[in-house]
Amino acid sequence: MGSTEPVSDFMASQPQHRQPLGNYGVKTKMATREVTTNSEAGSSTVATSATPNYSRPLAVVTTLFFMWGFLTCLNDILVPHLKSIFDLSYARVMLIQFAFFSAYFLFSIPWSRIVNKIGYQRTMMVGLLTMACGAFLFLPAASAASYPLFLTALLILAAGITGLQVAANPYVDLLGKPETASSRLDLTQAFNALGTTIAPKVGGLLILSAAPMAMEQIRQLTPQALQAYRVHEAASVKMPYAVIGIALVLLAILIGTFSLPKIETAESAGRKIDDSTWKHPNLLFGALGIFAYVGAEVSVGSFLVNYFGLPEIANLSAKTAAGFVSFYWGGAMVGRFLGAGLLRRFRPGSLLALCATIAAVLITASMLLGGHTAMWTILAVGLFNSIMFPTIFSLGVAELGPLTGSGSGLLNMAIVGGAILPVIQGVIADHVGLHHAFVLPVICYLYILYYGLSGSKPNSERHARA
Repeated sequence: MGSTEPVSDFMASQPQHRQPLGNYGVKTKMATREVTTNSEAGSSTVATSATPNYSRPLAVVTTLFFMWGFLTCLNDILVPHLKSIFDLSYARVMLIQFAFFSAYFLFSIPWSRIVNKIGYQRTMMVGLLTMACGAFLFLPAASAASYPLFLTALLILAAGITGLQVAANPYVDLLGKPETASSRLDLTQAFNALGTTIAPKVGGLLILSAAPMAMEQIRQLTPQALQAYRVHEAASVKMPYAVIGIALVLLAILIGTFSLPKIETAESAGRKIDDSTWKHPNLLFGALGIFAYVGAEVSVGSFLVNYFGLPEIANLSAKTAAGFVSFYWGGAMVGRFLGAGLLRRFRPGSLLALCATIAAVLITASMLLGGHTAMWTILAVGLFNSIMFPTIFSLGVAELGPLTGSGSGLLNMAIVGGAILPVIQGVIADHVGLHHAFVLPVICYLYILYYGLSGSKPNSERHARA
């Protein structure tokens, strides 16, 4: 991914050791368990070992996970919709995912600097308002029936989501005991998956409500009639994204008025650290793991509507197929609720390897089979995707100490896999057919299998075996 030095700005917004935050308005020392409190008589320092109750702020921040999950998964509905309107190849329509997930690579570092300057809570507000701008831009894009303008709207929308990710993921990681951070992040990701589960059904009903003309008929239209048809079909996105834009503005106001615990800048952020992210293979392999996981998950989800429409699979209409996509994301939601408990009982690396193996087997079976069996085997992959992101993330930053901030920034940038791999799968689909193009996600899951068993080992385990 290149040098990680620019990501070091992210460090200043991260604590160097995972410690539970103090009470509201309380400043927590990073190197000790002492909490400084203010009273009418003055400042006093008291020792504390009790873990504060963060259920309310955690619930508020969890709404952000739901919202960006919902919006991310609406792309799976935009793919078949815009493909039919603009007569796009699989490779060109995957520019939807490319524009969306490129934002993680382009804007992660700028957002980390914003977090450092204005704090987590205000960054969440700015991120939501940026998302609202992107959502409102769908209206002129639909009125002009302009594919480049749709891509621009998606890029701005995803830029705002990147801000939420940069602020919310480490924030949730700190709202409680450090030993349960992975489980806690998995639980909030479950509500993210709830959004992804609802989105295909809602999007299918609102955006894919009208049956598009056959491609042969579209290609026979005059330029004026073709433009009028595209404007008419694209208009179905106006109402959903206008409502989404308004909801995002209201949510930004809610976040701004809510009293969230403050995360202070780490005391050691300014000192020179005799370590480097390049000396932690679990982080570097983890970045590739995030790249592979997000790319595989998005690649599968993006093609499901078209896949289920193939005569040899289920021959479903786009609207009907969109409803079945909810089972893919719903499986991820169920798996994350279950995973929150399983990750406390089993070794995360082993559980990750098991899920990756089953996912690879299910996709391979879908490629070898046909009919509804092929449809349901690939839908089942969602269940085993569930724990992958929070587990790879936690294993990737293990034992980084004061480099945790830099590591988090690097892992966040690796989400760009969702931009690159779907386009590659689209090229494969254009050449060998969609049914067998899913070989790319299989390769990704095999790498995640390696990471769970070997690549995720921190330096303490590697040096112990040396």
